[in-house]
Amino acid sequence: MSTTAEPERRDVLVCIKRTPAVGARIALTDDGLAIDTRHLGFTMGPHEECAVEEAVRIAESHRAAGGTARVTVLTVGPPDAAEQLRYAISMGADEGVLVEVPTEELDPEPTAASILAGLRSAPDTRYDLLLFGTDSAVAGNAQAGIRVACALGLPMVAGVKGIRFDDSGLELRRGTPAGIEIYRVPLPAAVGVKEGINVPRYPAVTGRMRARKAPLRTVPGEPAAGGLRTVALRRPREDRPETVVLGSGAAAAPAVVDVLAELGVV
Repeated sequence: MSTTAEPERRDVLVCIKRTPAVGARIALTDDGLAIDTRHLGFTMGPHEECAVEEAVRIAESHRAAGGTARVTVLTVGPPDAAEQLRYAISMGADEGVLVEVPTEELDPEPTAASILAGLRSAPDTRYDLLLFGTDSAVAGNAQAGIRVACALGLPMVAGVKGIRFDDSGLELRRGTPAGIEIYRVPLPAAVGVKEGINVPRYPAVTGRMRARKAPLRTVPGEPAAGGLRTVALRRPREDRPETVVLGSGAAAAPAVVDVLAELGVV
């Protein structure tokens, strides 16, 4: 991985996850072990989308300063996950890597192993910065990035909402209930990005056209078994608003006054 001694080049890898675009009531499969995605579209998680945007901004800033930069986006999933890679390219990423596995629903251990397989498939490429979403929108395990960083011997900070490069490496900011924490880490490093670090751009038409034709590199995933097993999924309790008819005409006036009094309006 390149270091701060090579300021003319900056390579960033962003790991994203294909997730169902849930905007309505979630349906489960008959066995209760998975989300029924037959009538759902797919997207990337909000943390990962912010990570892609941050990587593109880092590359744009570095190029504006006279250097060269490259943003690679990697995902672990089935062939359909190429859709999310192309969307990231339409946002400004340069290339996509699909680590192909039969399903998106891997636990953190095989996910991290497959990401590492993707990195090993390009041994001549060295990344200054690896960006992850702090956790996935589906499982929320918050482990894949940490496992990859540990395997590579990289410093890792998650929950980050501010990234700045300086002479010594990175300055990272993370919000806590007590205030702002500031970390300084050397490069190369891994960072878990949190939604809110930026506002992701909407891809332009030119970006979408470029992404449609962009070649994707496909790598076989790591057939690790993992240690987690889904026992059952359960929808959260739904609190539905209840409508109470207070009456009609003048007869409803006392009940309306009582409600207003309860609300402190009168």
